[in-house]
Amino acid sequence: MTDFVIDANVLMSILISGKAGYKPILSFYSFILPDFALVEVEKYKDSLKGKTKKSKIEFTDWTYFVFANVTILPQYVMEKFILAKSEQLIEQIDIKDISYVALSMQLDLPLLTRDIPLYKGLRKNGFKNVMLFGNFLKTL
Repeated sequence: MTDFVIDANVLMSILISGKAGYKPILSFYSFILPDFALVEVEKYKDSLKGKTKKSKIEFTDWTYFVFANVTILPQYVMEKFILAKSEQLIEQIDIKDISYVALSMQLDLPLLTRDIPLYKGLRKNGFKNVMLFGNFLKTL
């Protein structure tokens, strides 16, 4: 089994799509998120509900399944020096992504994202432990 840190845009993409093909992926791989992802999901909940093709009940059931198969860690588990290093890496990209980068660094796990500017910016700044979610799916 392989673990990955995912950001909220990956989580929201999985939630919106509701594709059955995600079931084995979510069951086989371990996906970890910082608790900040819940803030973003709450912020975009209406958009999530509006973009899915699932009925309200199907979407609720799918959400239960997804959240039963991801791990959400609280901010306090992240070391201050890791947060500081993460901030230096992303201060010119998008500071709200600090928790994802810090968690990836702290756990020494690849960060999966759909955010191309984040991906390119991190790679440019020397952080190589990042992968676009689409490329991850292509490797399966």
